[in-house]
Amino acid sequence: MNKLLDEALSIDIAARIKSKAKKPFDNAYKAALATEGAIYVQGFLATKGKPYQPMEYAWIELSDRIVDPTLPHHRKNVEELWYFPAQSFTVVKLKAIIEESQEDYPEDDPLPVYGDAPYEYYGDVMLGGKDYLQAFQAAEAKCREVNKSIAENN
Repeated sequence: MNKLLDEALSIDIAARIKSKAKKPFDNAYKAALATEGAIYVQGFLATKGKPYQPMEYAWIELSDRIVDPTLPHHRKNVEELWYFPAQSFTVVKLKAIIEESQEDYPEDDPLPVYGDAPYEYYGDVMLGGKDYLQAFQAAEAKCREVNKSIAENN
């Protein structure tokens, strides 16, 4: 993936939707609804420094740009963030998935969205298919690469 993060637009959209820390899925959903032509993307975020491992994450994409409505809450330079997509949805498809999820499982949060069962499990928390696993492994490798010097110094 060679899409660039649009920092200015990320900050602008975050302010418009009143994004919240630690709510990347909700923030991306709201941003997708508020942004014409947006594609909602789920995957993983790798960062330099803590938490030293990939975070399951969501953002939106506009053609060749990444827009991260959770960006203002990270307190990291954009050069220390790497995005690894696992799956993406148009706003129409995402709305349909969420509507169906709320009807079928009203007590559960509809986000993040996973594919059809059976899932392939990795780790002990996250669900997803092969695309999710590949994105996770790529993000995990990036975390090891960028945090190698930190681990060596400790």
